[in-house]
Amino acid sequence: MILDGKCPTGPIETSWDRHRFDMKLVNPANKRKYKILMVGTGLGGGAGAATLGELGYNVECFCYQDSARRAHSIAAQGGINAAKAYPNDGDSIRRLFYDTIKGGDFRAREADVWRLAQVSNNIIDQCVAQGVPFARDYAGYLVNRSFGGAQVSRTFYARGQTGQQLLIGAYQSLSRQVKAGKVKIHNRREMLDLVVVDGHAKGITCRNLITGEIESHWGDAVVLATGGYVNVFYLSTNAMGSSVTANWKAAKKGAFFANPCYTQIHPTCIPVTGDHQSKLTLMSESLRNDGRVWVPKKAGDKRPANEIPEDERDYYLETKYPSFGNLVPRDVASRNAKLQADAGKGVGASGYAVNLDFADAIKRDGEKAIRERYGNLFQMYEKITDEDAYKTPMRIYPAPHYAMGGLWVDYELQSNIPGLFVLGEANFSVHGANRLGASALMQGLSDGYFVIPYTIGPYLASTTPGAVTTDHDAFKESKAEVEAQIEKLRSIKGNKTPFEFHRELGRIMWDNVGMARSEESLKKALTEIPKLREEFWQNLKCVGNDKEVNQQLENAGRVADFLEFAEVLAFDALNRKESCGGHFRVESQTEEGEALRDDENYAYVAAWEYKGEGKAPELHKEPLKFENIHLAQRSYK
Repeated sequence: MILDGKCPTGPIETSWDRHRFDMKLVNPANKRKYKILMVGTGLGGGAGAATLGELGYNVECFCYQDSARRAHSIAAQGGINAAKAYPNDGDSIRRLFYDTIKGGDFRAREADVWRLAQVSNNIIDQCVAQGVPFARDYAGYLVNRSFGGAQVSRTFYARGQTGQQLLIGAYQSLSRQVKAGKVKIHNRREMLDLVVVDGHAKGITCRNLITGEIESHWGDAVVLATGGYVNVFYLSTNAMGSSVTANWKAAKKGAFFANPCYTQIHPTCIPVTGDHQSKLTLMSESLRNDGRVWVPKKAGDKRPANEIPEDERDYYLETKYPSFGNLVPRDVASRNAKLQADAGKGVGASGYAVNLDFADAIKRDGEKAIRERYGNLFQMYEKITDEDAYKTPMRIYPAPHYAMGGLWVDYELQSNIPGLFVLGEANFSVHGANRLGASALMQGLSDGYFVIPYTIGPYLASTTPGAVTTDHDAFKESKAEVEAQIEKLRSIKGNKTPFEFHRELGRIMWDNVGMARSEESLKKALTEIPKLREEFWQNLKCVGNDKEVNQQLENAGRVADFLEFAEVLAFDALNRKESCGGHFRVESQTEEGEALRDDENYAYVAAWEYKGEGKAPELHKEPLKFENIHLAQRSYK
C-alpha cells in the first residue's frame, strides 16, 4: 500500500496557515460534548491535554507515574530550539527547517518540519508567559547557545534542567484545567489495549497499578503521547518505566509502525561500568559547546588523561570536521567515538569511552563561568563517577537515547486508525533518520500546544459525541483479552525474571541492531529474538498477586511487548539497505566512512503492519518528496 501523508501542496511558507484555514471547526458550544482520552502526560501529552481543556473539550489523562509531573520529559537537559534569531547570527525559520531536514539525513517530511520550525517561536513565547526560567543575560534578554548540527545559536535553555522547567510550565497549565473541571487525571494507570469499534479508536483498556483492577474508558478520540521505545536496548538514557507497550498495543490493533529502526544513539552519556546497571545517564549535548573531545593518539595508552601531553592527544572531531568540530550532529559524534574505541584508543577501564575536556574553557573563561553554565551537570557527573570534571576530563560514550520511529501519522497527526492521534516521540513525523539536539522538546510542545488543538477538530466535527461507550461489546472483549494476558504471564512459574529476559534482549539488540548493523548481524538477531521470546513464554518467573502493586508483573508485560516489537525493528533495519543518520549499515558507507544513503531506492517512510506472532510484518511505503531542499550527501566538514 502506498500511504498518503496528506501534506498541503503549494508554497511551503504558507502551507500550515492554509491548512488551518481549510480545516473544519467545532462550534465552541459543541466542544463540551466531546471527550478525548490523552495517554501520557509529558511535554506532548501534558501540553495537549491542557490546551484541549482550555478549548472546552472534556479530557481524561492517563499516566503510569504517581503524578503527571514525573513524566520522562523531566529528564531532558540541554535546551529547546527556536528560530528567534536573537543573536543576529543568520538564523531564520528556513534555516531551522533546512538544518532539521539535513540533520535527519533527508528522511523526514518537508511539510511537517516546516510547521515545526514555524511554531518554534510561538513555543518560546508561550513558555515565557508561563514563567519558565530561561537563561537571561545581565540586561534581562533571553540568551542562546549552540547545539550539534547547527552553526547558529538558537537553543533556549534553563541551565541543565530545561525539560524539567518546561514540564513544570505544562503541568501548571494542566493543573489549571483540572481545577476548572475540564481535565481529569488518572494516575498510576497503564494502557494495555486500544479499543477499536468499526475501524475507529473509541477507548482504551488499562490496569490500575495500585489495585490491579482492569478498567475500560471510552472517548470520542484517543491521543497517544507515550514517548519512545529505546529501552528495547535494555540500557538507555530513558526512565526505567519507558516502554513500547501503548504504541505496540495500538500496532496490534492495526496502527502502522513507521521507521522503527530509526533510534538515536546519544554521544554524550556516562559510560557503562558493568552488568549491575539498569540505565545510563545522559550528559547534555550542550557540554560540547565548551568541552573538547579527544583520545590518546597511541592505541592502548592507559595513562591518566592529565598526564598525556598536548601533542599526544587526538582531537579527532576538530581534525576531521573543521567546520563543525565538536558540534557535529549526534550520529556523527557517536559513530566516531565508536571508531576510536574499536581502534583501541578508548579511555577508562573498559576502553569504551572518550574524553570530554574543559581545561581550555576553564583557562579561557574561568571556572566560575563554566560552573554557571553547566554546574548541575558537573555535580551529577561527580555523584555518579566520584570524579571532579573541573580537574580531569569527563569520560563519555554513546548510549541509546531517543526513538525517531513511532506510529505512522499523517500531517494532522492522525494514525491510519481514524480517531487515533499520536504526539511527540510516540510518532515518527519530524526527525527523519537522526534527531538534532534540542529538537525533542520542540516537537513535544509543538504537537501539544499548537498542532493537535487544530487537527483533532476536523475528525470530531464529523463524529457523533458519545456514540460509543463502555457498554459496547468491544470493551468487554478487550478487557477479557487483557485479563487473559495477565493470567498467562502469572501462570508460567519459570526460573528467569523479566529483568533477565530484558537484559538478554538488550544484548541481542545492541550487538546486532545497534550503532553499526550488517545484513549478517540483522539476520542473526531475527533468529535469536524469536528463540528468546519462546523461552520467555515457557520460563518466565513472575511472582506476586495481580490485585496489588506488582512491578514484576508490570515489567513482564512490557518485556513481552519489547520481544515482539524488537523483531519488527530488526525487519525494518534489514529492509533498509542504506546508511542514513544514526542507522548505519556497514555495507553502505563512503570511502571516508560516512553514512551513504540510497535515495533512489529508500527515500520513503517504511510503515509496518503487524500480521501476528511468527509472521513477517507487511511493509507499506510513503514516498518522501523534497521540493524545497536539494537532496545532497550530508557533510559537516
